[in-house]
Amino acid sequence: MVRRSGVATHDGGAESTVYGNGSQQVPDFDAAPARRSWGGGGGRWMVWPLRILLWVALLVVAYRGISAIVLNETPASTGNTGNTPASGPGTQFPVTLAEAYALQFGQVYLNFSPATEAQRAQQLAAFIPSSISSADPGFGWNGSGTMRLQSEQVASVDVRSSANAVVNLLASVNGQLMELGVPIYAADGGIVVSGEPAWLPAPSAIQPPSPQQVSSDQAAQSALMSQLPAFFQAYAAGDSATLNRFLAPGVSVTGLGGAVTFGSIANLSVPAGGNTREIIATVNWQLAGQPGSTPAQLSMTYDMVVVDQQSGKWYVKEIRASTQPMGTQ
Repeated sequence: MVRRSGVATHDGGAESTVYGNGSQQVPDFDAAPARRSWGGGGGRWMVWPLRILLWVALLVVAYRGISAIVLNETPASTGNTGNTPASGPGTQFPVTLAEAYALQFGQVYLNFSPATEAQRAQQLAAFIPSSISSADPGFGWNGSGTMRLQSEQVASVDVRSSANAVVNLLASVNGQLMELGVPIYAADGGIVVSGEPAWLPAPSAIQPPSPQQVSSDQAAQSALMSQLPAFFQAYAAGDSATLNRFLAPGVSVTGLGGAVTFGSIANLSVPAGGNTREIIATVNWQLAGQPGSTPAQLSMTYDMVVVDQQSGKWYVKEIRASTQPMGTQ
């Protein structure tokens, strides 16, 4: 048996010698090497997670685009970073501010006399453009005569655009009721009376429909005429302890706190019905603290709901101002 010297193997290591009676196995270098398992080389294992993330992003973008179309959404504007909205087609006119501004203007504009002409011009300058104030300090008034404002309220606001509106004031001047249309311009947080106001007619008085005559329950009316005076006395005084004796269970009524005293029931209408009735009561109130031997008196009408809970003993469930035309009760 002959010992062979070792030779270099295919991977550079020394080949071990073989002993024994069998023939020596020599590696076949022409055969294909054994296939090794894939170890994830080249980052190919990340392809599918990236594809999933890409599809999710595309779906989100598509959903937002469709939602914006369906809901008519618009992106937030970045051009206006201040607290005051900029004027533009989508900006709402500041109605509340314009109402307050027009009322303050009316206090100055609807009061004038030659003795206070300079003071009025100075006050008007705070409401009108400086170019108009310098050219016409009286703002349309010629400096003669007098006008005195007794009261004013906002009647309506006619919005013409996002920057222009007319505030209509219902006012009493020199004892006469009128409306004053005040043109207002508002933009970029500022506001001004943009032109001369307009004197407009006061609302016309109309005739309400004729009241419907109803038959009265004489028995219930007689019972209520004897019970309600004590209720109205407590109601005028604001005496809650006494009031509670006339109120239906669970009902709370606030009295008038002594502003008036009870005089009499001028009229009472009690329609026929069941245990719950809607009645109309006209009460004569006497005004407290009035000078003279004869106190001032006012007749006022109330809608009331009363409930019969003890066979003719009526309790008040509700009292409020009446909408019934005169002559119903």
